[in-house]
Amino acid sequence: MKYFLVAGEASGDLHGSNLMAALKEQDPKADFAFFGGDLMQKQGGKLLKHYRELAFMGFIPVLLNLRTILRNMKKCSDEIVKYQPDVVILIDYPGFNLKIAKFVHKNTDIPVYYYISPKVWAWKEYRVKQFKKYVDKMFCILPFEVDFFKKHKYHVEYIGNPTVDAVAEFKNENKNDSCEAFRTDNKLDEKPIIAILCGSRQQEIKDNLPYMLDAIKDFKDYQPIIAGAPGIEPDYYKKYIGEHHCKIIFNQTYRLLTYAKVALVTSGTATLETALFRVPQVVCYETPIPHIVSWYFKHMMNSPYISLVNLIAGKTVVQELFAKYFSVNAIRKETDKLLNDSSYYDWMLSEYDTIINILGKPGASNKAAKMMTEQLQK
Repeated sequence: MKYFLVAGEASGDLHGSNLMAALKEQDPKADFAFFGGDLMQKQGGKLLKHYRELAFMGFIPVLLNLRTILRNMKKCSDEIVKYQPDVVILIDYPGFNLKIAKFVHKNTDIPVYYYISPKVWAWKEYRVKQFKKYVDKMFCILPFEVDFFKKHKYHVEYIGNPTVDAVAEFKNENKNDSCEAFRTDNKLDEKPIIAILCGSRQQEIKDNLPYMLDAIKDFKDYQPIIAGAPGIEPDYYKKYIGEHHCKIIFNQTYRLLTYAKVALVTSGTATLETALFRVPQVVCYETPIPHIVSWYFKHMMNSPYISLVNLIAGKTVVQELFAKYFSVNAIRKETDKLLNDSSYYDWMLSEYDTIINILGKPGASNKAAKMMTEQLQK
């Protein structure tokens, strides 16, 4: 069968590549055309547009690049008609992909599958109407999304979480690793590790890293280690490390989490990854105009939490220090509690175990691919 996939950012490229690998297992004759990235290209098929040419985030960048965005949408629509796939698979990236779904639904008989639902449960809930109208099948990776869409009388499939797959694969491939080897490879001392995951974008690093380091500077019996993000140069981190003694380790985030005692983490998938490695954490996220952001979050957003850990648990497991709750002192106090209150530390680990149980076993990509191919063969 022929599959046309659309991924508009790095995470979509990762999840899209894993799905393509799984589709090839289910369908040895699978043929692909896609908007995506390098990882998807490694799986074969034809890369029609790289996500780097699609990724415009925020009102002003979108406005300034509107002509390019519309041109990309036109190219995507034309390529779908030209390729005539058996299915169009859209991966997150709702601003672009929902318009593609609408085009396909109105102009062709090709079914539209959505893999990895956008976070409409947090904001823009009105988009559910568009999913119901233009998407034939939705595949979700967060268990609470099933109930959210059920409330809107829209049946979706929960297929597990790809992050669970990634962590399980890492653990299986590195079961012979050791803390001693990790320390030797990275020239670390014997002190317990505080992992710092301060975001993948320059702005996040600039906003969060100095405060994180200030908050833990008095924990002399521990060594802070920064998980370097792909595409960010070491010199960029050094601007914000200042006088602090702190190492940066690139391409070893999972290995770092394996041996960390606690972690300071910005919001996003990193919070879930940290939980899957059973590392107690504090979520830190600095924002401009913090009191206004806090008001907006409380009164305008549909979600009570910013971290995936708390969203999946349905309660506060990790402290979310963002907007008006973000400060050096607040981060310091929570880190101290994690390091020195053993009952609190153990409680968080037990809550992690509950979350891990809720997410289910690895195999999200395989399950999605199996369901997709079976549906298409009917």
